[in-house]
Amino acid sequence: MRRVVFVLYPGFGILDLAGPLQSFHEAREYGLELEILICGHSGSAMSEQGLAVANLDPIPRFGSSDWVFVPGHTVGKASIPKELIETAREAARAGAKLVSTCTGAFILGEAGLLDGRGCTTHWKRLAELRERFPRAKVLDDRLFIEDGNIVTCGGVACGIDLALYLIEGEKGPAFASKVARELIVFLRRDRDHPQTSVYLDYRNHDNPSIHAVQDWLAENQAKPAGIEDLARMGGMSVRNFARAFREATGTSPGEYRTLLRLERAMIMLNNPAMTVEAVASECGFPDARALRRQWKKRYGLSPRRKEA
Repeated sequence: MRRVVFVLYPGFGILDLAGPLQSFHEAREYGLELEILICGHSGSAMSEQGLAVANLDPIPRFGSSDWVFVPGHTVGKASIPKELIETAREAARAGAKLVSTCTGAFILGEAGLLDGRGCTTHWKRLAELRERFPRAKVLDDRLFIEDGNIVTCGGVACGIDLALYLIEGEKGPAFASKVARELIVFLRRDRDHPQTSVYLDYRNHDNPSIHAVQDWLAENQAKPAGIEDLARMGGMSVRNFARAFREATGTSPGEYRTLLRLERAMIMLNNPAMTVEAVASECGFPDARALRRQWKKRYGLSPRRKEA
């Protein structure tokens, strides 16, 4: 039976533990054979958020089929325990899969496990990870990266996406989708999904009229609306609206709507029950051909999904 081993230490991030832990718990409830261990070098560990986890299991003897999770912490706020670094090395020597969430990548880096490996961490810490571990191949705009037996991810909420990815590898996409529904997660984001999001980008301005139009576009992606309709929502003439939208966001209303639709399509394409045609319709594209054209223009390839 595969073991999922969470290694806790003082100052770990609680959601880096809770997200993957809940995901694997639900997968086990649905029938995936897993043994889940929550371990530490002492009997308890205080999280950075002030919640203590007690009755920790001792660090086990690792095996090649283990998944060993190392949650993140606030880099520079506390030193990384030496025994934690050695535990990571022991797990790697045993052939276990080392999985870091968020800044747990720094722990794997201190253990020398990122040398020559593709890796990532929280977007705020990418430059620091690259500077501290110059032999690591730090990649931007990745939700998570698997390189051999080392898996790193952006952390926080995307630890759930990573857990669902691992679950999918064990039991297939339909099973992972069932677990995602149990977690009330819309759909698992793919490993190549950027940590940033169009739902949050292009919002760094203080124009309330443009914010209101952006909100409407995000909530009504499949509804037809011309620039006249959008200008009316913003209380402007078409000319003033087009100028104000570009000044505030750096792009046009049409391009922004296309980016919203592509982001939604990227998530929906992970659903094994949906064809490209169905995704195109749900996201507001005229047809699958239009989705493919915009997708290739944006990402340089065609959507990796089955056809109807």
